[in-house]
Amino acid sequence: MKTLLILGSKPEPELPPPTSFQEVACANASGHSAERHDLSRPAFTVMTPIMATNIEAGRQSLEALTGLSTGTVYFLRQRNEGKRGFARLLHLIKMSRKKPVHRVQPFYLKRKLRSISYRHDRMVALGPEKYDTLVERLCDRDAEVLSQLERKRPSTGVIALALAIDQKRYDRYILSGFNFELTHPYAINPVIERRGTAASSHAETDVMVMRYLARKTGSIFTTERPVHERAAVPFLPGGIR
Repeated sequence: MKTLLILGSKPEPELPPPTSFQEVACANASGHSAERHDLSRPAFTVMTPIMATNIEAGRQSLEALTGLSTGTVYFLRQRNEGKRGFARLLHLIKMSRKKPVHRVQPFYLKRKLRSISYRHDRMVALGPEKYDTLVERLCDRDAEVLSQLERKRPSTGVIALALAIDQKRYDRYILSGFNFELTHPYAINPVIERRGTAASSHAETDVMVMRYLARKTGSIFTTERPVHERAAVPFLPGGIR
């Protein structure tokens, strides 16, 4: 049985026994936790455009990965890149006032990763027509799930789970380091102060998708109480370290 540990960015994650998994997958800067807890080099890491921006949260995440490495980087292109015609032009003008448009492109992320000596074997850019549709398909286009996805799309960690399931390389998945909050082990996320809450805006969507996929596959487990209690994901047999 080949098991993948999917590691979120919760501080002090409840990790499974080392013998219970063979590979690790990360989301954005959770590779920092993987390194800190002496886990193996991530097989893949899913990253969003925030990693390539100069906003404070992006700088924090990038700095946390200094000198680390991963196998494949899956770069999630911005969902608004799907706009066409006049709508796309208006969007680009609006975005250019906030940050240079090239900073949300794969080549700029590659440059930023090189600047911190972060190594990866390859980078695969995925458009929303790939990763959004993937989550919908894995959830069998369930009406309740689709309704929630219209309100808010999943977090990077849940997309990492979806990509892993779609690869069909693993028999079991363990979710660790998830708490449905904006907390990180390497810095205080400035978004918490700005919003006045630590709750992630992706929480309700993540809970619904995790619950659906866990029930459907029977192969998703967790070491984290919030994931068990809110998403009904079974605890990992054998517990934590």
